[in-house]
Amino acid sequence: MRKLTSFAAGLLFGLGLLLSGMANPAKVIGFLDFAGAWDPSLALVMVGAIATALVPFTWAKRRERSLLDAPMQLPSKRDLDGRLIGGSLVFGIGWGVAGICPGPAIAVLLSGHWQVVLFVLAMLGGMLLFSALERRRTC
Repeated sequence: MRKLTSFAAGLLFGLGLLLSGMANPAKVIGFLDFAGAWDPSLALVMVGAIATALVPFTWAKRRERSLLDAPMQLPSKRDLDGRLIGGSLVFGIGWGVAGICPGPAIAVLLSGHWQVVLFVLAMLGGMLLFSALERRRTC
C-alpha cells in the first residue's frame, strides 16, 4: 500500500509540475528574468503550493505516525549554515542556467530532449559526488 501511495503522490506531483508550467524551461527562465519580460505566473503557483501544504504540514507536526502507520519523518534542523546556503546557491544557479530543477526534469525525462537527459545525468553525477564527499567528511 505504501508503494502504491508513493507512486500516486509522485504521479500527482509530476502532473502538477506539467500543468503549472514548472516543467517548461522557457516559462521558468521567464519567471527568473526580472530585467526583461518577467512572467510572474509561477509566483502564483508557488504561493498556491505553499498555501496548500500549510494544513498537512501543521497536521503532520502533531503526529508521530503517518496515515499508513509509518514513522513521521519531518526535518528537525532549523539553523542556516554554510552547507545549506551553498547548496541553495548551487541549486539556484543551476535552475537559472538550465531553467529546470530535479522534479520537473524527472517529469519530462521521457520527452526525448537530449538537454533533459544531460541535465538528469549531471544531477545524478552531482548526487554521487555529494555522497562521496559526505562519506569522506564523516570518516
